[in-house]
Amino acid sequence: MYRDTVGKVTVGVGLMLPDAKAAQALPFLLGTRAATPEEIAAEFARVDTLAMGHASAFYKTPASLELTQQTIDAKLTSVLQGFEADLKTEFPHYDSLPDGVKMALLDMIYNLGPAGLFKGFPHLVAAVQSGAWAQAAQHCTRRGPGPARNDWTQKQFLSAVIGTIRAEAESLFTRILRQIRQTWNRIFGPTP
Repeated sequence: MYRDTVGKVTVGVGLMLPDAKAAQALPFLLGTRAATPEEIAAEFARVDTLAMGHASAFYKTPASLELTQQTIDAKLTSVLQGFEADLKTEFPHYDSLPDGVKMALLDMIYNLGPAGLFKGFPHLVAAVQSGAWAQAAQHCTRRGPGPARNDWTQKQFLSAVIGTIRAEAESLFTRILRQIRQTWNRIFGPTP
């Protein structure tokens, strides 16, 4: 367990634990054996008293409880699937969005929660609804995550701008090529 940048006790890949009871619902290990509910509550209380916002190693002691990588991965997958369902409800065209936009939205909803994203970022939501990727990039900065994470999210939206320009250029090139062939065929006849 560790404390995130806003002081919440967290585990794994940003899974916030609102209280000791939530921590006790997870299969923590002490060495190779299952931790008891009392040990989990004590570890939660210990971590909750420490300074917030440090790397997870700061909170670790020889007696710290741990989750297996399999458990961490399973929780992450489950949370992401739930958030992706929320995104599909809010954005019915979600499956057709560029991959970078999907990644940016997943990062934001994972960090903010559905209400935090959908109600806290109305300009971003409107930009995604209309496919205005440059505008989405302008409205994706959050408080809390560091500049590097916000920059990464912005770049994901901007990658969709590049993809759109590339697709439009390829479409334009295809139309020009088709017009050249049609003109050629009208003047010189069909090519063999």
